[in-house]
Amino acid sequence: MSHEGKTQITFIFTADGDNVEEGDRLFASHAEWIEKTHHRDGELALLRYNVVRGAEVSNPLDPGSEPTGRTSYALTEVYESPAGLADHWEQGANSWQDFGPFLAWAQSVETAVLHGSPVIHSLW
Repeated sequence: MSHEGKTQITFIFTADGDNVEEGDRLFASHAEWIEKTHHRDGELALLRYNVVRGAEVSNPLDPGSEPTGRTSYALTEVYESPAGLADHWEQGANSWQDFGPFLAWAQSVETAVLHGSPVIHSLW
């Protein structure tokens, strides 16, 4: 299914050993909360939700390069429209018990984000 023209948010978090356990806990909590609260149809629908976790490597363009000892997480959410992403943030602030801890964790690790960007290429 193509998601061209839909709204995507993507985070990449890179954590050192001290923050990995908390990252794992937060992403498990986040997935559980998303599954219980998010729309699956209509303008507010969450169309795709993926979290991946892996070792950061010393040369990001060479997957065989030495690990740095840090762990990277990538979170991708695709919404039917910008209104779905706005609803996500509102729900998070109002109903996810780990919203505050997640924001604090994100500030304690290396974080990069594309906020509400339109999907420009999507194949399957």
